[in-house]
Amino acid sequence: MEAPLDLILPLMAIGYLSGTWLGALTVCRLAGVGDPRLAGSCNPGFSNVLRLHGRRLALATLVVDVAKGMPVLWLAMRLGLPPWGLGLVGLGVLLGHSYPAWHHFRGGKGVASAFGVMLVLTPWVALFCAALWMLLVWRVRTASVASLVSATMAPLASLWLAPDFAGVVIVFTLLVLARHALNIRRLGCGDEPPL
Repeated sequence: MEAPLDLILPLMAIGYLSGTWLGALTVCRLAGVGDPRLAGSCNPGFSNVLRLHGRRLALATLVVDVAKGMPVLWLAMRLGLPPWGLGLVGLGVLLGHSYPAWHHFRGGKGVASAFGVMLVLTPWVALFCAALWMLLVWRVRTASVASLVSATMAPLASLWLAPDFAGVVIVFTLLVLARHALNIRRLGCGDEPPL
């Protein structure tokens, strides 16, 4: 079935709106602790919240960022969108997380949100990348290295486990890598903080 843009574009907009809910800000406000954008790596994401405020708040942040795009993706799947249409809705979620309009376009790196999107669209790829991320964090103790390697491996895994979504996963990977440009520079200089 052809997926008309007049269906995809509203869903993509809803995806963007859901993506702009930055879990770190909500969790830290409810806990009465400081804004994670003002300390540490200044990133509103799992890793920075873990460094600043510990495991409990980091896990809550992770849950929000993983889950927030799932309802609109489930709706898009129920409506029978093809892989490229589902990919655009997922991209909306990632763009909302990375460039939220109401936070001066200062969002997160997109790793947790990409995991949540892929958990719906390509669950085996998502689980493979999550297992690889955890293994790398355990071995190298640096979240950005784990994120960069996992993101880079995602397209290869998708060719094997979800070939219909390979193009979609490549786009997600490029966005995540672009959001890690500063981390890549810090890794090159040896200044990247450990997890």
